[in-house]
Amino acid sequence: MSKQPVRGVDAENLGPAVNGKPEAGGPGPTDAEIADYLQHNTDFFERHSTLLTKLKLPHSRGNATVSLVERQVSALREKNQALESRLRELIDVARGNDVLAAKIHRLACRLVRARNAVTLLDSMETSLREDFGASEWLLLLAPARATGFADIESRHLRLIDPAATELKMFETLFESARPRCGQIRDSQRDFLFGAGTIEIGSAALVPLSREVGFGLLAIGSPDAQRFHPTMSTDFLARIGDLVSEAVAAA
Repeated sequence: MSKQPVRGVDAENLGPAVNGKPEAGGPGPTDAEIADYLQHNTDFFERHSTLLTKLKLPHSRGNATVSLVERQVSALREKNQALESRLRELIDVARGNDVLAAKIHRLACRLVRARNAVTLLDSMETSLREDFGASEWLLLLAPARATGFADIESRHLRLIDPAATELKMFETLFESARPRCGQIRDSQRDFLFGAGTIEIGSAALVPLSREVGFGLLAIGSPDAQRFHPTMSTDFLARIGDLVSEAVAAA
């Protein structure tokens, strides 16, 4: 590495300049010049190793001072702790995703085994209740053609006319074709889950494929934080795809 001065900083006179003493014949180097010199001469402390233990820096906690080496070790330790914390967060997210993937796989297997609309609803009820802890849910369908759901009576199923005015309250949901989570309007809550019958703090609305006409899967929870607008909806979208295919085939 070059030992030549950088921006007028004399390598031999750097020590006195750092200690506040100006160079002979002119003012001492500025902080920026010293920083620039050290960046371009990374072997400086190898050539002046004793400075590493002599330089004292204010401690980040309290009034004590520490050596440059101790400060570097402390900074590296804090950085390492931050990286370890971030790694633990990523591992927790990955484990949570694995659990969700397994639940969606079980749902897919149940839907594949369903032979008709009745067993399809039973499979959805079992999966949503056992794997996802959802006891309040509704499959809303506005089929464009006759389906096997026409003669089924279930609190988890509602068939409406494709021209029904109630569908207008979900117009933006169908246009986006993406799941939506959070608190829903009172009119939506009452239409989907019944007026005053149960407490719905938050809900997930999952639009179904247009292959089944207009339709959605609504999942409600008494917990206001169970479904929130900032949560990822990728897995809900996969559930919507699976249910759409199963409903279309029923």
